[in-house]
Amino acid sequence: MIRVCIVDDHRLIRRGLQLLLEAYPDIHVVGEAEDGDEAIQLMHQLEVDVMLMDVSMPNGLDGFTASEVILQNHKHVHIVLLTMHDEEVYIQKAIQLDIGGYILKNSKGNELHEAIHAVHRGEKYYKVGLPEDQIAKLFKHSKKDYSILSVREKEIVRLTVLGYTNKQMSQRLFISPKTVENHKANIMQKLELKCKSELIQYGLTNHYHTI
Repeated sequence: MIRVCIVDDHRLIRRGLQLLLEAYPDIHVVGEAEDGDEAIQLMHQLEVDVMLMDVSMPNGLDGFTASEVILQNHKHVHIVLLTMHDEEVYIQKAIQLDIGGYILKNSKGNELHEAIHAVHRGEKYYKVGLPEDQIAKLFKHSKKDYSILSVREKEIVRLTVLGYTNKQMSQRLFISPKTVENHKANIMQKLELKCKSELIQYGLTNHYHTI
């Protein structure tokens, strides 16, 4: 029996999800919340295995912020984001936060059931409008970014996206142009990129220009 908590700011959607999920004998809805703040509080009161979390909840903490807090403080809990947003920026954010599942609200009931079981097993389940190979690339790049690139290399990526030349980077970072070139070569190798345009696209996708 998988214990599920539903978080959505619309009462009718919460009720509909509860009726849908409780039709499955292996799912038990143990609670519901109308925003991220209430969801965090419920984690101290309920035993939850999987949390279904809306992304946009204007009257309280959004789904991303609430998920980050919950995952940091409740390591055993798995989260499935249930949303209408299938833009790459939202999916990238979910991947960076290591959220287990991401599906759209117009998904079929059996897909939601599959997502709950997948994340409960510790797997990733992302069912969105993007092609599967593009999602796989986002996972690959996100993992490499956080586990492989050094702080200096991330700064090189950021300055590249902002249009700095090697000479301008060397002056800003107090290193030689040759060292800048070496850093770029290492970055390209780590991220398996082939040219500067791919590096710039990677930086834009991962929002280095806003850091």
